[in-house]
Amino acid sequence: MTAPRPGNGPVGRPDADLFDMGGFEGLTMADLLGPADQGQRRGGAKAQPLRGASSGAGATAAGAPAATPVTRRSVDDFDFDEEAFLAALDENEPVGTTGDVVKGVVIGVESDGVYVDVGGKAPGFMPKKEAGLGVIPNLKERFPKGLAVEVLVTREQNADGMVTISARALALRQSWEKLRAMEKEGKVVQVKVNGFNRGGVTCDLEGLRGFIPRSQLQDGENHEALVGKTFGVTFLEVNPETRKLVLSEKKAASAAFFSELSVGQLVEGLVVSIKPYGYFVDLGGVSGLLHHSAVSGGQIRDLREVFNPGDRVRALVTELDPGRGRIALNTALLEGQPGEILIERDTVMAEAEDRANRARSVLRQQEQAAG
Repeated sequence: MTAPRPGNGPVGRPDADLFDMGGFEGLTMADLLGPADQGQRRGGAKAQPLRGASSGAGATAAGAPAATPVTRRSVDDFDFDEEAFLAALDENEPVGTTGDVVKGVVIGVESDGVYVDVGGKAPGFMPKKEAGLGVIPNLKERFPKGLAVEVLVTREQNADGMVTISARALALRQSWEKLRAMEKEGKVVQVKVNGFNRGGVTCDLEGLRGFIPRSQLQDGENHEALVGKTFGVTFLEVNPETRKLVLSEKKAASAAFFSELSVGQLVEGLVVSIKPYGYFVDLGGVSGLLHHSAVSGGQIRDLREVFNPGDRVRALVTELDPGRGRIALNTALLEGQPGEILIERDTVMAEAEDRANRARSVLRQQEQAAG
């Protein structure tokens, strides 16, 4: 028996005789599938003969067997529902990405953490150390079943669909935001010193560790003795990225002092230094500047002719700049006539209260006339 050769059908009959493709020439995929028929629904599609094939049963092209009819199918022929599809997508949608705040309900508590239903296909897990600021001795008391909580996603869902969440991280974020708002408003807050090191002292504020440098303490030379003491501070730096919270007692004292001052007010202080442009006067932890042009209406050859370091000065406040910590002072307005303070300094200082009232009246009159 002669073995068939590759590429041939049964002996003596080539493949071309068995599979005549002539009837398919020039056809496109749309021709093969047939025209769209919007009226057809599932179970109602009709078999359509191929274009180019005879309509008679068993008809062939060039003697070939009749082509098998192609059944058209529409989307409706499949078990498909748009609402069900969207619901399936929602069900498998990850719940929260890292950094998102989500709400949920406590559904279980174990020794190592808390399980919270956050709306995903699996509950969120909050490790015990992430349950809040500080130490929480009893998780079950702190997180009873059914408790509504708000947490921060710290790790996106794993292969089981579970996300890692944290109440502590959310509390810290909220603390930084609160302190930034306080810094912007220039708030003074009370803190209790709980530790010290070579550079300063430490305290806790809104669950965060704060640091007060020695240079920003009223008693920086004896800062070890401040542990346990409570006093007002304000903000030098609030940086959540670097976790730096730097505070100042001196700046707080300045802010409190400024809040009690007003332009035209009579103040008293001690001359602490003399510069070519004027005197620096200590007003009680805050310095004011008595500029040489505001000392007297007369001609001054040397500032030491009027005041020296250690002398007490009474002067009017003429300008306040809390942002820059500047207070402008004036003694010339206390003179009855230009240059009087050069000759009768003690008299001018002793009568400063009455002279200040007259000076304020004059200033008001000048403002009204200018207005």
